[in-house]
Amino acid sequence: MENAQLINLSRQAALRNQLNVVANNMANLTTTGYKTKRTLFEEFVMPVAEATEFLAGDENLSYVHDYGTAFHFSQGSVRETGNPLDIAIDGKGWFAIQMADGTEAYTRNGSFHLTDTGMLVEANGRPVLTEAGPIVFTREDGLIDITRDGTIVSALGVRGQVRLVEFETPQEMQNIGENLFTHPDPLPVTETRVFQGSLEQSNVVGVVEVTHMIEITRAYETVTKLMKDTDDLRQKAIQTLGRVEA
Repeated sequence: MENAQLINLSRQAALRNQLNVVANNMANLTTTGYKTKRTLFEEFVMPVAEATEFLAGDENLSYVHDYGTAFHFSQGSVRETGNPLDIAIDGKGWFAIQMADGTEAYTRNGSFHLTDTGMLVEANGRPVLTEAGPIVFTREDGLIDITRDGTIVSALGVRGQVRLVEFETPQEMQNIGENLFTHPDPLPVTETRVFQGSLEQSNVVGVVEVTHMIEITRAYETVTKLMKDTDDLRQKAIQTLGRVEA
């Protein structure tokens, strides 16, 4: 019975972690460019624990193991904002952002703005990269236009092109927080366009997340009841054995 309780406990722990992931998705329902996260599960056969007193088919004890999470990189809907520095991506591309250590990170959040010095930065103040590096605008630039391929045009002419990349293996992307990802092998974009004055919304579907939350809650309640029933059965067994005369 202890084995049964431990297996149920592993399921409870996995469900709690899964609920945290769903709650995080719900919290980012309106976060620009956010990608839905899902919990990954696998069967874990305990290498030490065994039940050799039963038939051979009952010897392996399978636990629940939530070994990680994965992102769904499907595109979110596009909303017009009218802000000329907001850019939405249509396709598999990602914006390149310069980190404090000079490395690149990638995001789908195209909510950009200018600093006091005229540098184009993302929401948290990190430089947005063009093919020539960070870009700084002056008063002489006037209105800024960004074409479908990311070319930046102002009153001074062509000022550069927004650096857009994509990945052959997006499942290898590592989330580093603040809606940023890293990847060891960025590639030039192929079928990607950008829309000025628009933002890509989160791809979280609220109704789906609420459904997952209900399913997780019901599963947790079921496991909890099973653990209580197992504990009651153990107590009855102890009481019964205690009444048996030697």
